[in-house]
Amino acid sequence: MVKKKKIPMRMCLGCQEMRPKKELIRVVRTPDDIIEIDAGGKRSGRGAYICPTKECLLKAVKGKRMEKAFGRTVPQEVVETLKERLVNSGAQRI
Repeated sequence: MVKKKKIPMRMCLGCQEMRPKKELIRVVRTPDDIIEIDAGGKRSGRGAYICPTKECLLKAVKGKRMEKAFGRTVPQEVVETLKERLVNSGAQRI
């Protein structure tokens, strides 16, 4: 009998849906209390995930879900960087 490989699932802060971890963008609060985008998904610290769509990012910002996830305000430059990456990639994938 073949074992089925478990796919790690994470919840998007915007749409609140569970999705495979590889499909989401990870934003991390490092131990130095700096919030930044984690492109590799391996940085140490508190992570939160967002779908690679502009709608999910706007919902997460409007609902202050990123602030709740990290326990502090998210710098505007992190939000702007996420928006730029979404616009440059055609709002499909980062």
